[in-house]
Amino acid sequence: MAAQIVAVVIFIAMFVLIVLDEIQREFITLGCGLLTLVLVFGVCMRNMDAVWETLNLRSIFTMEFWRTVGTAEESTSGINWATIIFIAGMMVMVEGMARVGFFRWLCMRLAKLVHYKTIPIFISFMCMSFVLAMFIDSITVILFLAAVTVELAKLLKFNPVPMIISEVFCANLGGSATMCGDPPNIIIGTSFGYAFGDFVTNTGLIAFISLLFVIVYFYFAYRKDLATDAGKQIDLSKMPEPRSAITDKKGFIISTIIFICAIVLLVTHASTGLTVAFIGLFIAVVTLLTSGRHALRLLRKVDYKTLLFFIGLFVVVGGLEQTGILEIVAGAIEKISHGNSRLMIAIIIWVSAIASAFIDNIPFAATMIPVVRTLAESTPGMSLSTLAWALAMGTDIGGSATPIGASANVVGTSVAAKAGHPIEWGEYCKKAVPATVLVLLISTVLIFVRYL
Repeated sequence: MAAQIVAVVIFIAMFVLIVLDEIQREFITLGCGLLTLVLVFGVCMRNMDAVWETLNLRSIFTMEFWRTVGTAEESTSGINWATIIFIAGMMVMVEGMARVGFFRWLCMRLAKLVHYKTIPIFISFMCMSFVLAMFIDSITVILFLAAVTVELAKLLKFNPVPMIISEVFCANLGGSATMCGDPPNIIIGTSFGYAFGDFVTNTGLIAFISLLFVIVYFYFAYRKDLATDAGKQIDLSKMPEPRSAITDKKGFIISTIIFICAIVLLVTHASTGLTVAFIGLFIAVVTLLTSGRHALRLLRKVDYKTLLFFIGLFVVVGGLEQTGILEIVAGAIEKISHGNSRLMIAIIIWVSAIASAFIDNIPFAATMIPVVRTLAESTPGMSLSTLAWALAMGTDIGGSATPIGASANVVGTSVAAKAGHPIEWGEYCKKAVPATVLVLLISTVLIFVRYL
């Protein structure tokens, strides 16, 4: 009982500190993780086995961690090292692509293809944000997309805020479509043994259908703002050439090939047996080897703070799992739903979405993994995959509702503010909340129709 109380107190304190944002979040989770190891496992439980199970270091040295044959990869409780290694590898690849100007070139190329017309840029940038976020971290996508949007806004004399808000929303939506698109999906995939194709055919289908409605929604929501200067002639000779964005032609070609290889490996990893941990490490090594003298620079640019944040987070959640708290939460959800599959799915989607609108969706997703597993095991006729897709859509989309709900939102609003276009909470939520509710309704209906 004492261990459960201490574990819950540490978990709540961690969440409160993350929300207050007064201390760097990696220090918060690492500190709370250390308290979990010492106070929960050491003082209260006096169980060293729980410590080793939570640290989960032994899994890295097993063949199944790097390659699975005939069986799905599945993370045990504690630190999900497959997620850590995969994200680190993708970070290295993305930094390599950014160094050679890949993202800026892509944005400028697309703008030129639509002849620098505001409405076509608006729609095409939303689609590009969605597609890129399927394979690349949404933070990186928005960082470059929002910067180019601001640059185009100065040249074409339009307000960049509508585009940035729409791009942020579509990046979060695109991230829900694949296993590697959003950190919660990586956690869900590696925890339950789902492959890239599983996400594309399930959450991906929901995301693509939702995208059509989202584009229509944002078009009608912002058509007056974007049509203001539509009648003005644009001097195309003053527009920057896309090729000017490329800083290293050879590196650009190599980075593009590596990116394509990463996509191929992810799409085929269910049949090849290569785990996401292997893919992440392989992509990172190839990127560094082909970067030459820039390799150390790429390593220095990796977001180690986020990786440390994940490690501490997994330890704290491991404390809740080892003490049985998450089983109690699962039991409460089962009791409220009375075993009703539709109500249980609705609770997972909407509670996840509401929570993710105000708190980081990564710790919430990590916390809900054992809960979802327990619910699937204890509820007759309830499929684990159905609950997993509900959790993925809820956490991925719910974060779009507020400026602080997801990291991409924070980055997008920060870029706009630095450019002299601050986005207030009211302005953001006025457009983002209805879009979020729209996608959540579509997700709920499609999951009910397809799986129940």
